[in-house]
Amino acid sequence: MPPLQVVWFKRDLRIVDHAPLYEASQRGWVAPLYIFEPDLWRQPDASNRQWQFARECLQELDRELGALGGQSRGLIVRTGDAVQALEQIHQAHGIAALWAHQEVGNDWTFQRDRAVRRWARRRGVPFHEIPQDGIIRGLKSREGWRDHWETEMNRPLVPAPTVLQIAPLRSDPLPDSVGDDVCPFAQRGGRSRGLALLRSFLSHRVRGYARGLSSPLTAPSACSRLSPYLTWGALSLREAVQATRRALARAQNDPRQAGLLRSLQAFESRLSWRSHFIQRLESLPSIEFEPMHPALAHERTEIDPALFDAWAQGRTGYPFVDACMRMLHATGWINFRMRAMLTAFACYHLWQPWRAVGLHLARLFVDYEPGIHWSQIQMQSGSTGISAFRIYNVVKQSYDQDPTGAFIRRWVPELRRVPVAWIHEPYRMPPDLQRQYGCVIGVDYPAPIVAHESAARAARQRLHEAYRTPEAKALSEQLLQRHSSRARREARSQPARAQQLGLFE
Repeated sequence: MPPLQVVWFKRDLRIVDHAPLYEASQRGWVAPLYIFEPDLWRQPDASNRQWQFARECLQELDRELGALGGQSRGLIVRTGDAVQALEQIHQAHGIAALWAHQEVGNDWTFQRDRAVRRWARRRGVPFHEIPQDGIIRGLKSREGWRDHWETEMNRPLVPAPTVLQIAPLRSDPLPDSVGDDVCPFAQRGGRSRGLALLRSFLSHRVRGYARGLSSPLTAPSACSRLSPYLTWGALSLREAVQATRRALARAQNDPRQAGLLRSLQAFESRLSWRSHFIQRLESLPSIEFEPMHPALAHERTEIDPALFDAWAQGRTGYPFVDACMRMLHATGWINFRMRAMLTAFACYHLWQPWRAVGLHLARLFVDYEPGIHWSQIQMQSGSTGISAFRIYNVVKQSYDQDPTGAFIRRWVPELRRVPVAWIHEPYRMPPDLQRQYGCVIGVDYPAPIVAHESAARAARQRLHEAYRTPEAKALSEQLLQRHSSRARREARSQPARAQQLGLFE
């Protein structure tokens, strides 16, 4: 058997629109490789719920690769350090070339990829890292980035190989779990499930997208639910964009489909923003650890264990906040507005460190995508200097997004007997009604851990003081120039631009 073309799968667990696999398949014997890295799964942003989803994607990928090679299984799994795994294969069989997609992950994966590049150079092994999702490595300016993204999204999908010569290498078993994190209602992994969701969304569910994405009552069905499949690469972003644009073309030709058109346009915009934020992490990897703007760098540095734990476990005394957190624990997913509210409540009302908040949420998200996640955590915590400060009124959100209390009763069963009149603010119930409805505040359900209105006022004052100086404003302008979307910035009026900067004056 001649030296191998090794295709290293990471977060691109598919055979369609997979340029590294296709290119390798044209050059001889292929070793489709997944390296289970225990150290990766020990990182503070990793969890068992994420692994369970990835594992199911890997199992389906294994079958698909096997079918291409005329056998039952096709994925080669090795356990351990990536450099050591590649060295073992090279010593035993010889690696003619290593193929992979560029990955924009966390700092751990970035350092691991650098180590693999160094190994490949030392061994004289060509390492072909192919960009994806319209991301540009080493980008210095956003000028022209949007045009580049459009070009990449419009390229034809790379076909799956018609046949694959799979090298007969030994394969380790995939671990059953990486921890004791249990997520009973998590989405299931695998490309076939992702494709089914894409079809159901674009064929009919998308009609409710624009009006249903804000409330956790309607979002589970109104939203696409494609995020974990894009995160783990069971679907490529390009195929999601192209499928959406085909649906848009059909809707544009039918004057009766104005509502559908709006929803499709909104979804297409979200797909574009996905790459925008991943590009931000690629260009500024420090946002995983450091605030984009240093105005608050010396604030919110200490965790208050009581406040943080109450928020993390859904025991804040604010029913809607607690219901959202408990849903996230149980399902590994919640809609975007509620993710923003959970972050803002922790970082503003409770004044907790944004990174600690971000790590807790990262572990809960099955669809944890570092580029999107850390950008959003910084935005929703007031750490960027270029984003509006959205301090949610959590009681108003409760009335607006869950008017009958159905969502609260589902996820906070302590309140299941509380009537609509009190469900959003049960701490206001007179003691006799608390006893009548089986919810004594401080006994059956906690009292609010902070007074949300005064906590919000205090946060606004702190933000105002931190960002009002000429130096802080000048740095905000520099950050805006470097990291904002050019298409949005060129059309932005001055008042709107001030809001984007998050300024109060």
